[in-house]
Amino acid sequence: MIDKIQSSCAQAVAGVRDGDTVMTSGFGGAGLPTALVEALIDQGARDLVIVNNNAGNGETGLAALMKAGRVRKIICSFPRQADSHVFDGLYRSGKIELELVPQGNLAERIRAAGAGIAGFFTPTGYGTDLAKGKETRRIDGRDYVLETPIHGDFALIKAYRGDRWGNLVFRKAARNFGPVMAMAARCTVAQVDEVVPLGALDPEHIVTPGIFVHRVVAVGDTVVIGPAPGKGPKQ
Repeated sequence: MIDKIQSSCAQAVAGVRDGDTVMTSGFGGAGLPTALVEALIDQGARDLVIVNNNAGNGETGLAALMKAGRVRKIICSFPRQADSHVFDGLYRSGKIELELVPQGNLAERIRAAGAGIAGFFTPTGYGTDLAKGKETRRIDGRDYVLETPIHGDFALIKAYRGDRWGNLVFRKAARNFGPVMAMAARCTVAQVDEVVPLGALDPEHIVTPGIFVHRVVAVGDTVVIGPAPGKGPKQ
């Protein structure tokens, strides 16, 4: 029987090693798997490379992970904002590395990893400091820069509902980077608000199929684990 449900966030993030590349979904606070990030702090892995749209907000989530000294490098699009003081301080003191990637390029580099694409040419970033050291090419009279995939050892993502096979649906804007990160990582861990019975999710509504998800943990007020009404034996 396939059952990817984990009993705790601590169990869900087990196996993250020092030096791993960890992708975390989220656009600001929307879609950030805060409970998994907090479990990662307790887990103790260090020297991490974090891939996220932002570089942390306030004192929680990714900011707390950085403040604990666990992050060596962050790959993101928006490192600075009104409440990014943790990252700001670490970067200015030389305690964290930054790879700045335009948001569209970031999403496509992650998607390329999941799709098995070796790289792609894009006009975004050409002629700027972001293109330094990268291959460039003129195609049909337009200049492009080569971008390479971003692979993850782990992806920590947040979804709305999931089942024990790992099928996921998302809630509106909280979907953001979750689906592409799930495809790009060696091990994908999904924090969900609710675990539903197998068969309860409409196949037409499933965004990320379970083949891309390895662990599911419920972090919410409603957790339902069992056969769907009217369904036969578990598969």
